[in-house]
Amino acid sequence: MSTNRHVTGDHLWNVAVVGATGLVGLKILQVLAERGFPAGEVRPLASPKSAGSAVPFGDRSLTVGELTPESFAGIDIALFSAGATVSRGYARHAVDSGALVIDNSSAFRMEPDVPLAVPEVNPGVIRRGSGIIANPNCSTIQLVVVLKPLHERWRVRRVVVSTYQSVTGAGRRAVDQLEGELRGEGSPERKFPHRIARNALPQVDHFAEGGDTREELKMLNETRKILGDPGIAVTATCVRVPVTGGHSESVNIEFEKPFDPDDVRDLLRASAGITVQDDPGRALYPMPVSADGSDEVFVGRIRRDTSIPNGLNLWIVSDNLRKGAATNAVQIAEHWIRHETVSASHSHNT
Repeated sequence: MSTNRHVTGDHLWNVAVVGATGLVGLKILQVLAERGFPAGEVRPLASPKSAGSAVPFGDRSLTVGELTPESFAGIDIALFSAGATVSRGYARHAVDSGALVIDNSSAFRMEPDVPLAVPEVNPGVIRRGSGIIANPNCSTIQLVVVLKPLHERWRVRRVVVSTYQSVTGAGRRAVDQLEGELRGEGSPERKFPHRIARNALPQVDHFAEGGDTREELKMLNETRKILGDPGIAVTATCVRVPVTGGHSESVNIEFEKPFDPDDVRDLLRASAGITVQDDPGRALYPMPVSADGSDEVFVGRIRRDTSIPNGLNLWIVSDNLRKGAATNAVQIAEHWIRHETVSASHSHNT
């Protein structure tokens, strides 16, 4: 977890957080405060049911306002985390009011003119777009942070990924269901179609035509868009497991070029946003419980897959509420304002 100021300069930016009372919205407020984001006004917004409630921001609390089309007057950056329906209904209002929208939902990710950004992977796209920048799916983010340097070095031909996803990725109702079941209580508002306690559900999101879930298709389509390579073959099986610390992924990669596993470790250690934990002799490998609260993507179990030429196995873990959602969105905002500040300074000097 980082508490250092990541953006310099004296300009303050007015920020709205849509969905401020949800798990990701609350995490966005926490990350903004932790990272010393240069915010002037911070305006939490939510549904009429939550309007008037208080949310924490650093050492103070903020009153939640009701989300309306007029909510974005005077806002520079609007961070959306209230789901695709809300984003489709209100994001354009924010853009029309002059705000940059950074959207955590799936609403705009695959639109050709909307950048899909992970700052460690494709920072160049953050400088352009339609006024909306999309935050990728949580499982995709941690995957592409690791794939990017490997793809540049050895060219990724095919990726097979199986996920072990935290219930926090399904929202507060999912956490309540797990906790209630662990206490032996029924849940009046069950999020999942089956019990999740002491169980594993091979379904994340709804099923699409052909048998894949929408989560699995997100990993395919978003990975190709972010890496800028539609030729990469990606197949995924996404599984919900009864943990709360973060998402885990078992990843099998087939490269075009020969590689050495020690070179993989060295490259990943030198790559931004990645921590390598890979010492089998000491049972050192990434786990959700140790990734919880961190902004890093953790990688371990790095070893050759001897069943295919140029095959590699990896285990990847990251806190899905932080790097998988809130932190990545805030990092996008930080990158954007650095570019805006540099551009304004350049224009002033010329």
